[in-house]
Amino acid sequence: MAKIKKQNNVKRRQFLKYSGVGIGLMIGGVWLARNPLRRKVFELAETMIAPYQGDTSNPLLWLQVTPDNKIILHSSKVEMGQGSFTSLAQLAAEELEVNMERIKVIHAETGSGNIDGMSTGGSMSIASLWFPLREMAATMREMLRSKAAEKLGLTTDELSLTDGVFSSGTKSMTFGEVVDAVTDWIIPDTPKLKERATHKYIGKAIPRVDLHEKVTGAPIFGIDASYPDMVYASVIRPTMVDATMSNFDFSEAEKMPGVIKIVHEHGFVGVVAKSQVEALSARKKITYDYKTNQKWNLADVQKAVSVGKGKQTIFQKKGKAVEDISDEGESIEMEFRSPIGAHAQLEPNGAVANYRDGKVEIKISTQVPKLTRDEVAKALGLSKDKVNIIPTFLGGGFGRRLHTPNAIQAALMSKAVGKPVKSFFDRIQEFQNDTFRPPSHHIMKAKIAGGKILGIENNIASGDTLFNSALDPGVETVVRADIGSIRGGAIIYDKLPHISTYYHVDLPFATSFWRSLGLLANAFAIESFMDELAIRTQQDPVKLRLDNIDEANPYGARAKRVLEACVKKAGYQDSANNGRAMGLALTIDGGSPCAQVAEVSIEDDEIKVHKVTVAFDCGIAVNPDQVKAQIEGCVCMGISAALYEKMNLKDNKLTPINYGAYRMALMKNVPKEIDIVLIEGADVPGPVGEPPLGPIGAAIGNAVRRLTGQRLTELPMELV
Repeated sequence: MAKIKKQNNVKRRQFLKYSGVGIGLMIGGVWLARNPLRRKVFELAETMIAPYQGDTSNPLLWLQVTPDNKIILHSSKVEMGQGSFTSLAQLAAEELEVNMERIKVIHAETGSGNIDGMSTGGSMSIASLWFPLREMAATMREMLRSKAAEKLGLTTDELSLTDGVFSSGTKSMTFGEVVDAVTDWIIPDTPKLKERATHKYIGKAIPRVDLHEKVTGAPIFGIDASYPDMVYASVIRPTMVDATMSNFDFSEAEKMPGVIKIVHEHGFVGVVAKSQVEALSARKKITYDYKTNQKWNLADVQKAVSVGKGKQTIFQKKGKAVEDISDEGESIEMEFRSPIGAHAQLEPNGAVANYRDGKVEIKISTQVPKLTRDEVAKALGLSKDKVNIIPTFLGGGFGRRLHTPNAIQAALMSKAVGKPVKSFFDRIQEFQNDTFRPPSHHIMKAKIAGGKILGIENNIASGDTLFNSALDPGVETVVRADIGSIRGGAIIYDKLPHISTYYHVDLPFATSFWRSLGLLANAFAIESFMDELAIRTQQDPVKLRLDNIDEANPYGARAKRVLEACVKKAGYQDSANNGRAMGLALTIDGGSPCAQVAEVSIEDDEIKVHKVTVAFDCGIAVNPDQVKAQIEGCVCMGISAALYEKMNLKDNKLTPINYGAYRMALMKNVPKEIDIVLIEGADVPGPVGEPPLGPIGAAIGNAVRRLTGQRLTELPMELV
């Protein structure tokens, strides 16, 4: 192993400049129990960019130079289709001063020591690594320069650098030659980073680095993973909620062909067999009893998830409750609901584990390699250095893989049979055992008089998102409002007197992170209500929003710019024309403002979205094509959730249990045109992967209101 020395006075990494760095300290303080200070934390959480939580002290953990003068970037952020590998390669290539073709990005194994404490989620991959990765690449460049000068008998000032080759006169040396036989490295102070005007790759539309593998069908996903002499497993998973399984009878299953062992420990039952088909067939022969604690139907869930029930927390207050406004005027109240939503990602959850000689190696599609490693180590009684998680490409994540305890099961079964074991959910199990998007209930209130809005009130009831998840730091008793469930639930129209209240509700099935968390449902309620207020007070919906955004607040001016740009680009009209109408909506999520205008018609009694115009400000777009692709993905996924997707619960059974029955947007249901305007309103990158999902539901609903006169208040939207 190479020896690492650090020069004296090493500069502290500058990525802690990011907003929100002190939020962890604030949450830890008992003073947070005071409501005004608690609300300040919620305000920060709406727009914060979380600092990177990994080791940025040693570039050699991240960057590996190969003898053929290539650079391998070991990414602690996983690639689940969002294109982050390409942008990370751009950041590294920029400061290393090499062409993009020299960079290969792979997932960092936990055994490498490059471990991300924050996981991959929250749209933070590029935003949180904007400073750290560039600093590490720049530092690595100077480490190489120093060693090249030493080997060539020159000073560092005499060396020029072009595409991974140092040269001076007739002397030259590639990065690959520099690292040859080097066992001692000195890490210098962090060099000054390149100025934006000199960037060669950042801000450019670079083709995706994983494109070839995905087009050619290379075995890069978790479901493709394998080991020599591997066997297969099928695990029994619950088919009912709020119920317990007992009295397992394995007698028939043990007689089935190919069965190696039935493992019953750590709260699960798994059949290990020579083939996947044999494991599945034997699993179906196991009988057991169910005992339900309480009968649950969808109506029971909707009754439980209702404003006024559960733990109440005021998370925003700049005014009075509507009923306390003493001025004369008309009170308006509207209710909105969103359903239980499945992730429905293409690749089911699973893992391939290889336990041998007191160590275990696991290949898995996961957003949380560190958490997975820690849980496996604890379950198997191993030290963490004996567990190596090898992340693969993800066939869809969307928050579904922010907890992957199935790795524990695969590891225990591998240990039990002494062979590598591959264990995956089948599609029915994936639907029944999802960590669902929580259903929500919203009551919006306002008081108006003489065309003026005197005050607005926002009430949200929802199941867990962050609370009771594997990533919950245990702050429920302190912060009280689930930061995930209220995401996008803050009123951004600061000039209006407003108050927002959250009601936390416990549910009998697991709910957790779903792309954008509470943003879609909260934005649907707030932006639909703002649109209705514009109609009731006879105000232009654009002007109403612009007039009530305070530019003195951190994101006010940026929000105004995206709204104005979107309206202009779309040619927004506030009335139906030739069977079509437009609706607009505006959100700020993670500090990235997004405005959308949806153009819709009604065809065969269904809502048809023809075009969506998007203006989006994520600050610096490291790869504009990647940002646009994420926006397009958000719009299409948002349309699917807003118009089609929902789960049902009957007699403790969640349905549908497969594609088709679980209706989703098809190619024919998405707009033929998604027109995108990117605005650079900050000098750092902001979140991209989730913020553009926020406005689409409300934008569609607002267009339908102009087209039909109906105000649709429930997702998925259906005409009545």
